[in-house]
Amino acid sequence: MYRIGVDLGGTNIAVGVINEKMEIIGRGKKKTNMPRPAEEILADIVEAIRLACADAGITTDEIRSVGIGTPGTVNKETGVIEYANNLAFDKVPAVEILKSMLDVPYYLENDANAAALGEAIAGAGKGKKSFVAVTLGTGVGGGIVVDGKIWSGCNGAGGELGHISIKFDGEPCNCGRIGCWERYASATALVKQTKEMMTQHKDSKMWELCSGDLNNAGGRTAYDAMRLGDEWATIVVRQYEKYVAVGTVNIINAMQPEMICFGGGISNEGETLLAPVRAYAEQYRYSRYNKTQTEICRATLGNDAGIIGAALLDA
Repeated sequence: MYRIGVDLGGTNIAVGVINEKMEIIGRGKKKTNMPRPAEEILADIVEAIRLACADAGITTDEIRSVGIGTPGTVNKETGVIEYANNLAFDKVPAVEILKSMLDVPYYLENDANAAALGEAIAGAGKGKKSFVAVTLGTGVGGGIVVDGKIWSGCNGAGGELGHISIKFDGEPCNCGRIGCWERYASATALVKQTKEMMTQHKDSKMWELCSGDLNNAGGRTAYDAMRLGDEWATIVVRQYEKYVAVGTVNIINAMQPEMICFGGGISNEGETLLAPVRAYAEQYRYSRYNKTQTEICRATLGNDAGIIGAALLDA
């Protein structure tokens, strides 16, 4: 019997068949094609599952379970996706609808939590008893895994690390709070900070990298220009790293996990990003004199973390 993992995103539905070694042996993919009715998206999940099974050379009768990582909040007991704003889902009885199309056991989880579980069990956090995953993407996603289980609080909404505030009088966030971490440490925030600096300094090498068009600025622009010796890009990068570090120390001080790992596109900078974050943490964490400290590292599973983690939801 094989597990199926589904990573439901705003752009793509990615599905993988997982064997007992937690390896992906077959894949299926469909476009999410938003906006459209939830029933159509769920039907494409089932189609992608069938494609993945065909790719793996198995039948749907060999499916042990299907785990789905979805944006938003879920009720794992009722199988309802209660709210996912970027999918326009509002109280969608996902499991009931899916079962009517393919009758297998289904498990639902928030996508960031599913990715965290994947990294904790099969990736960077393997063997760790307390683990936090942070994704620096469009927002700042977070997931907490303790003793191999997702910790999501008393109501399933825990782990929203992007919405801890690092600046009480800062920028307003879509969640309704002020100064949320994701307003400063997400890839979206880094692009915004890059564009602001470019607008202020027309002599920056960032303009050359963007072919003179501000709209071409991306998450790598400031880092690439910094490597060319651009002083304004260096300022952007150093400030961004501090934003990442402040939130990281907040997590360390609150939880003291064995490991915090970073994923998402910006994490591809590797030690260029992580070394300054570690240095800040060493200086400012409350546990600075303890012999045992939180390890700060990069995620290892990449885009497969969500698929693998979702498949392991029945474990």
